[in-house]
Amino acid sequence: MSYVPTMEQAQQLLEEYNQDEFHLRHAKIVSGVMGYFAKEYDPENVEFWKVVGLLHDLDFERYPEQHCVKSQEIMRERGIDERIVRATASHGYGITVDIKPEHIMEKVLYAVDELTGLIGAVALMRPSKSVSDLELKSVRKKFKSLNFAAGCSREVIQNGADMLGWTLDDLISRTILAMRSLMDTMDI
Repeated sequence: MSYVPTMEQAQQLLEEYNQDEFHLRHAKIVSGVMGYFAKEYDPENVEFWKVVGLLHDLDFERYPEQHCVKSQEIMRERGIDERIVRATASHGYGITVDIKPEHIMEKVLYAVDELTGLIGAVALMRPSKSVSDLELKSVRKKFKSLNFAAGCSREVIQNGADMLGWTLDDLISRTILAMRSLMDTMDI
């Protein structure tokens, strides 16, 4: 019998496999951004989207070479709903798995995972060290500078925008707004 974990259960599972503050923070940011987009695209399932965001990198800290593969095994062993297993794995499409994002939730996760990292890195360069005053043009400039936040795949971000049928500027602008919406609960 499969189940959908609550946010609290998902957080406990995340912390069982991740101790690094960077990974825990990234998971919370992606979870919050997913919740933001869920309010628009799937308002009855906001917590579901947030759980997917929280668990998307479940295996990354312990099993970086098996990222998006090992997490499927971990979640299936615990009886977690197959929709969560699939959605979290699909963000590794074309990199570690061949599970193509199909549902809007999966496409959003694929698109914003790398982008939240890039936006966060750009924000840290600002005097405010925050997304509160971050503008599209600043992110676009750093997006073009491949040496900046080199671990954030520009190809994945662009592919994510394409999958969603959004322009890159629209994806970046909307993700900045999503991250701003988290400022009351997180230091972003």
